[in-house]
Amino acid sequence: MKKFESVLELMKESPLVALKGRAVSRPRAGLWAKLDLALPGAMKDRVAVKMIEDAEARGELRPGGVIVESSSGTMAEGLARVGALKGYPVIIVSDPRLDQASQAKLRALGAQLEIVDVYHPEGGWQHSRLVRLREILDQNPGAYWTRQYDTPSNAGAYVEQMADELLAALDGKLSVLVASVGSGGSLCGTSRGLRKTLPNLRVVAVDAVGSGLFHQPCRKRFQSGHGNNIVAGNIDYQLIDEVHWISDGEAFNACRELARREGIFGGGSSGAVYIVASWLAERAAPGEQVVTILPDRGDRYAELIYSDEFFAEHGMNGADADAEPQHIRYGLEVAERWSWAEVPRDGSVPYHTAEVVKTSALSEELGLPS
Repeated sequence: MKKFESVLELMKESPLVALKGRAVSRPRAGLWAKLDLALPGAMKDRVAVKMIEDAEARGELRPGGVIVESSSGTMAEGLARVGALKGYPVIIVSDPRLDQASQAKLRALGAQLEIVDVYHPEGGWQHSRLVRLREILDQNPGAYWTRQYDTPSNAGAYVEQMADELLAALDGKLSVLVASVGSGGSLCGTSRGLRKTLPNLRVVAVDAVGSGLFHQPCRKRFQSGHGNNIVAGNIDYQLIDEVHWISDGEAFNACRELARREGIFGGGSSGAVYIVASWLAERAAPGEQVVTILPDRGDRYAELIYSDEFFAEHGMNGADADAEPQHIRYGLEVAERWSWAEVPRDGSVPYHTAEVVKTSALSEELGLPS
């Protein structure tokens, strides 16, 4: 049995498990899931540790310093846990999508919560959270903002850790990487690390219907943790071969199937990537290996994804993803259900619309530190 000096050591490596795939798919390739949801607080644990360790090494975060971040998901818990273990006060700015269980965890870990209540018509919850974050930094001179969407430490955690873990576990035999995209760190960092050894790796992004990251109109949606109304600096479109959009109903029904078929209790991002990875494994050649990253657990979605009352109220019963996605033209057609498109690299279509701003530009507009 391994012994660990601190929970911090448990926040840096996750297991790899074989999947059967969806009931409507018949995978020919090996299908594997990196269970980052099995980390103490889920996927963003490894990023939280990396960001704080890098800030300490640069001298930007010193004993007694205050950590501040905007998050509606697992990054909040990761930073709260690292702060508790290292002795830093942590202030998290979030929005109403943060469920009561997550709020209880954050408070138990000693974090201070600031919940915004106004949804910005263009920038969504993220814009509103950053406005409040600006106010908090003004009130706490010297506080350190981890800047999860733009810091190189986000993708760096995957370049240095995730890629090596996958290469070692699969003896370097990996054909397709599938991951959800929010801040862009996990997919882009892992693919950047893997392509040093596997230059022909196929990289597939999973986004939410209603997200503006890949030239789609922004809409309100229930999925959180992936998709965004603002483009993070860690998204490197040059690394991505294709993108799939998954609707709320499709993602949430897939979560329930993931639990029944695979015994994995996942959140919305996990359900969304399960759909796409199953289909890609079915289309891949025998002997190939398809890997997806399952980022979030289902605990915080008990009253959403796993609530029969919520499903009935929002017409999600039976809204399962089809066996095949719809192929649409990037930037020209709107995804209403599971759809996919090649990501253009020839400049013929911008990666996102002009109305969708970058996090760095918004931060500059709000006077946040770069």
